[in-house]
Amino acid sequence: MLYCARGSEGGDISREEMEAALARAFGEIGKKGKLEKVLALPPDVTGFHSRAGEITNFASRYFRERLTDILPALGTHAPLTDQEIDRMFGNIQHSLFRVHDWRRDLQTLGSVPADYVAKVSGGRVEYDWPAQVNSLLVRGGFDLILSIGQVVPHEVIGMDNHNKNIFVGAGGEEGIGKSHFLGAVYGMEKSMGRRDSPVRDVMNYASRHFAKELPIVYVLTVIGLGASGELALRGLFVGDDEECYSRAAELAARVNIRLLPKPLQKVVVYLEPAEFRSTWLGNKSIYRTRMAIADGGELLVLAPGLKEFGGDKTIDTLIRKYGYKGTPQTLRAVEKNADLKANLSVAAHLIHGSSEGRFTVTYCPGKLTREEIEDAGFRYEDIGHMMARYSPERLKDGWNTLPDGEEIYYISNPALGLWAWEKKFTEGK
Repeated sequence: MLYCARGSEGGDISREEMEAALARAFGEIGKKGKLEKVLALPPDVTGFHSRAGEITNFASRYFRERLTDILPALGTHAPLTDQEIDRMFGNIQHSLFRVHDWRRDLQTLGSVPADYVAKVSGGRVEYDWPAQVNSLLVRGGFDLILSIGQVVPHEVIGMDNHNKNIFVGAGGEEGIGKSHFLGAVYGMEKSMGRRDSPVRDVMNYASRHFAKELPIVYVLTVIGLGASGELALRGLFVGDDEECYSRAAELAARVNIRLLPKPLQKVVVYLEPAEFRSTWLGNKSIYRTRMAIADGGELLVLAPGLKEFGGDKTIDTLIRKYGYKGTPQTLRAVEKNADLKANLSVAAHLIHGSSEGRFTVTYCPGKLTREEIEDAGFRYEDIGHMMARYSPERLKDGWNTLPDGEEIYYISNPALGLWAWEKKFTEGK
């Protein structure tokens, strides 16, 4: 059932309008049965711009003591610090927050059969896919699970959120790894920005067959850039079915995909240091721009907060060991090495993070060394020198011409969308 569906490309839903719409939706949900125990499942700080923090804060005020638990959908990310909780969620007591353990605290709801996975992937992979979730979702005795987040183009599933928040954000190691590997070998450029994808098909199967007893209601946002470069809430969708996702995805495609008339020779991306401290997250700069960059072009990533490759020690070690060396080399490494075969999410990440030699990727890290960056397969430039030349304070999103005549395309936050050469994106359908 759809409880709220509002938004448009150019509209701007105010905070007051958002809260009024949420109150009406929560009221309608309450008519179906008592809501004595509520769980909020928002993104972590990497979803700061989703407005999920504000929505969670409103839910805590609306439900009061009935909202008993908040489980940030960390997926493979590091737990939030107290400072990050305050920054994102405001004045919510920290005792409500739980930490998702994606390797241990899990329950498997069921298994999507291998023949179905093979069918939707075009035969590229054939394995069962476990529908794993944090055990709190099952044993918590909740009357309502609010899955909150932003629908935006995504490299693995096509469009982020909805049941991905359940099966990846609150999912387990095997499920995350196999879903990401499926997306990688199918081809990220065939999925990004699409409402439907093989990974989405698998998770929809799991929702229909295994998660029907969980009282999940999705609260989905669509975020765009306003005329002055500020973030604006373009859409708000609340519902417990696939229509909720479909409506949000259709709007996000119009709001967040920027189709360009020609490929770009040089793209400069800025990674906000409080949000992007690893290439595990910062490689969104590669994913979201790759379809826009010309053959032989360059992506320059300004990453003042970059201090590691993976926020998890195991992930960081594997990235350093194998590097971003392209699909063929990564697939060979999976076949020959048990450590990478046991961590398919890392293998998928290595594939996603390679330009496959089509364009160069130059990282300007705050704390990683030249040797570390180059060993991983990227080019290196000094952050101080590059920040002086490509100052985020002077550049505007989109085309910029520097005083010496150099023309670049600047992106201040790659997490907000997908940039693609129109011809390449259309041919990928």
